[in-house]
Amino acid sequence: MMVARVTNISDTIDKLKKEGLWICGTDINTDKYYYEQDLTGPIGIVIGNEGSGMSDKVTKKCDFLVKIPMLGKVTSLNASVSTGIVIYEVLKQRIQKK
Repeated sequence: MMVARVTNISDTIDKLKKEGLWICGTDINTDKYYYEQDLTGPIGIVIGNEGSGMSDKVTKKCDFLVKIPMLGKVTSLNASVSTGIVIYEVLKQRIQKK
């Protein structure tokens, strides 16, 4: 699994799409949960920051958005926790697909 940290996420998303990746963004304001989305193909995952999420520009560049179910008054998780949850689901789906 490749992990990248970049300075211009919008340009990077465009480059990844040209290489055939689907871009999955995480956003609390979407209807689809991460485990309802097919994550088995070539994919790039964008995690927003813990306070304000992703910018509108980055959100619009994503091919699809998913959210993590939240209980109580908490509206977001630590970015590393969110990343772990979504990546685990990617791996689980890929193993189940084999």
